[in-house]
Amino acid sequence: RVAGSIPAGRAKIEGVFDLNHAKNRKNRYHLASNLLILIVSTHLNSALSEPSLTNPLPPEAPLPHRKIIRSWLIPMAQGETGRAIMLLLIDSFLWLGCIAGTIFVENILLKIVFGLIAGFVTGRIFILGHDACHQSFTPNRELNKVLGRIAFLPSLTPYSLWDVGHNVVHHGQTNLKGFDFVWAPLSKAEYDALPPFRKALERLYRSGWGPVFYYLIEIWWRREYFPNAKNKPGDRPIFLKDNLLVTAFAIVWIGCLIAGAIATGQSIWIGLITGFAIPFLFWNGMIGFVVYVHHTHPSVSWYDKKSEWLRAQPFVSTTVHLTFGWIWGSLMHHIMEHTAHHVDMSVPLYRLPEAQKTLETILPERIFIQKFSWAWYFDTARKCKLYDFENKAWLDFDGNKTADSVRVVLSPIPA
Repeated sequence: RVAGSIPAGRAKIEGVFDLNHAKNRKNRYHLASNLLILIVSTHLNSALSEPSLTNPLPPEAPLPHRKIIRSWLIPMAQGETGRAIMLLLIDSFLWLGCIAGTIFVENILLKIVFGLIAGFVTGRIFILGHDACHQSFTPNRELNKVLGRIAFLPSLTPYSLWDVGHNVVHHGQTNLKGFDFVWAPLSKAEYDALPPFRKALERLYRSGWGPVFYYLIEIWWRREYFPNAKNKPGDRPIFLKDNLLVTAFAIVWIGCLIAGAIATGQSIWIGLITGFAIPFLFWNGMIGFVVYVHHTHPSVSWYDKKSEWLRAQPFVSTTVHLTFGWIWGSLMHHIMEHTAHHVDMSVPLYRLPEAQKTLETILPERIFIQKFSWAWYFDTARKCKLYDFENKAWLDFDGNKTADSVRVVLSPIPA
């Protein structure tokens, strides 16, 4: 046999093997191609079927899980340290300037005007602290805690207590009776069991003129400023420290007003009324109004069963987007774009308009959008006194039905 030659039988076998190998490679190629087409097709079909800006969710379909809804807002959940500090500095100087106006301006009417503006700016600063407490103000967690405590000083809000009441309770259990206590409506039976004085107070709160009294008494006094054992969520030392911090600030604030009145030869009492009482009361009325209109609406439901509440996707269905003319929304740091805030608290206030628009595009007819007017507000206050949790309806104080809440399409019961 010549070296390097191949026997005929072996050559035939290897020829058949090469041919089969080539066929197998061709088959594998076709198999891989078909598999790739299947994967791409499945991915495209899935992408087309999933809600998006170009493929809104049909109004009759159940809402997706909150994680899916939040994923739409991920690009907007980015805080900026420089921008945050600039906003806080601007509002802080505005507040100090207004308080200075109540001291140095002698005209009483102008003092009152400065006091009212100071109260409004207190609300603006509080909204910045609200973002900091949600850890959305800046990317730095510890810096947020510092800036949040500073921003909460003009409203005399203890940071840690508000954190528990708002972040844990309100955001964790929005419009769930027995957990979320902010503007939680009473049932007819609960109202009838109240003593006369408490009934009168409830009527005042829900008269349309009551937000200032409601927030001052029910939230700030009972739950934030040195709350008693019944209303305090534990005995953490930080609760006492934050209360002492805002008390010290109030003492310095009042001391400066008294010193200013003496230095300028003006009435101390007028200085305290215009420089402290008016700003603080205006702030309480402002925040009481804001949290009322965020979650109280003839169409918005409350729940007393957690299983039903969970299936209603409450982070979307229990929140109102109140729209304003002119620039009032911007003046309030976009806090009225509230659905987006409840879906994802990590979205900073200056990105809430974009986030809200995204939700309203993907979820048409699913978000409560209400154009504000005083006529609408007082009509809501007239209708929304008590609540029938079983039949999802608002009642007046006599138990007569005034409005049916929208019955949300519930998510399927988990298997």
